[in-house]
Amino acid sequence: MAIAVKPPSAPEPASPGAASRFEGLVLDFLSYLELERGLSRNTLSAYRTDLLQYGEFLADRDADALAARPADIADFLANLAAGNGRPACSASTVHRKAACLRSFYKHLRRDELIADDPTAALSTPRRAKKLPQVLNYSEVQKLLAAPRGDEPTVLRDRALLEVMYACGLRASETTGLEMADLDLRQGFLRARGKGSKERLVPLGRKAIAAIGAYLRGGRPKLVGERHEAKLFVNFRGGPLSRQGLYKIVKRHARAAGLAGQMSPHTLRHSFATHLLAGGCDLRAVQEMLGHADISTTQMYTHLSGEQLKEVYFRAHPRAVV
Repeated sequence: MAIAVKPPSAPEPASPGAASRFEGLVLDFLSYLELERGLSRNTLSAYRTDLLQYGEFLADRDADALAARPADIADFLANLAAGNGRPACSASTVHRKAACLRSFYKHLRRDELIADDPTAALSTPRRAKKLPQVLNYSEVQKLLAAPRGDEPTVLRDRALLEVMYACGLRASETTGLEMADLDLRQGFLRARGKGSKERLVPLGRKAIAAIGAYLRGGRPKLVGERHEAKLFVNFRGGPLSRQGLYKIVKRHARAAGLAGQMSPHTLRHSFATHLLAGGCDLRAVQEMLGHADISTTQMYTHLSGEQLKEVYFRAHPRAVV
């Protein structure tokens, strides 16, 4: 994938050579992220935007990225948080941009382009913990029952929603599924996660039944005579895009009365939370979600007040007289 990086339009850097050198550093870094680490197009685009913003900041103070000091990095992040004539960035956005700069300078240090990493002692504002949006099982049932009828697109939508909830897939993983990734006889599918890492995820009976109905009466009518490797297709028979998936989820969420609570990721959050509430091992959930670090999975271990009370009264020997 070719990544075009344009120099920032304003303000103009004091030194054209510095701007050209910075552009080259950014291109090299993005190529490393793409080829060595296999990051997605969306992540690469976000890193590009963050670095160009940083480049504008350096140009404004006539500074060079290779000679940046810790104070330059701290001032850049402080300006983002304060706004200074622009909308102030949230703590989570500042964290993301700080992470980008850490990776960027770690890359420069690894290539021996700098002697010292100016982000080594960087501290950023503490992020407020934000629990994911989760549906209860009754709401999930309403959503999964929303696609009504036996038209090809309805069969597709029903299979799509069942698979996302059954396997906890990301939107990109769902649209990336291919026919060869399915093993309905054994009850597994192969998902390709971040960094092109593959994992096997079990399929439940409801999901297998919905996929089977789609493969018999939906997909053949949508695809026609063309050869298409992707499992989920649009009404023209081509691969379903992430935007198309988002519209499908939102449409059925509205039909189920869940319009304000839903995104494609909500089903992934609900999958993990319901498995843990049902007694599934945290490590197993981590494996099924494709999380590299178990600390990411631990955010799903939160319990509602009612769940806590239920567990307490069931387990504590003196809770009930």
